[in-house]
Amino acid sequence: MTMLPKILIVFVCILLINIPFGYWRVNTRRFSWQWILAVHIPVPIAIGLRLLFIGWIWPLVPAFIAAYSIGQ
Repeated sequence: MTMLPKILIVFVCILLINIPFGYWRVNTRRFSWQWILAVHIPVPIAIGLRLLFIGWIWPLVPAFIAAYSIGQ
């Protein structure tokens, strides 16, 4: 498998994983424990997916931050 399909799969997975956490975050009081958890629980999942499938490629960091933000 070439690198581009892997990058797209990880991008979409990060986006889809963050959608339920974004809904959770919207329904909590800002800066409460639930809000903090909703924002930070997906981070290790996103990092794990990146490391597992494509490694740590620095030029792609902004794209994955965008996927994370769009999902939230």
